[in-house]
Amino acid sequence: MMSIKKEVKKDLISKFSINDKDTGSAEVQIAVLTERINNLIEHFKNHKHDNHSKRGLVALVNNRKKLLSYLSKKDNEKYMKLIKELNIRG
Repeated sequence: MMSIKKEVKKDLISKFSINDKDTGSAEVQIAVLTERINNLIEHFKNHKHDNHSKRGLVALVNNRKKLLSYLSKKDNEKYMKLIKELNIRG
């Protein structure tokens, strides 16, 4: 399954949100995008020729890259903590 389950998304939001009402901060968006990217990567292990979804994956990665860049400029400490927690960037 390529999309994220509601429970998983809710867990990610509660884990990375700044307060109770926060669903759209950069941290939350990056965490949700990372989960979707990981799901797509699993999908491609079985479906190597799914080029339409590969295009979507590239879009998600680019979107996450922009958000990471924004976060690193805005609050480098949060950025470092987030990439360590999500295990991205090498």
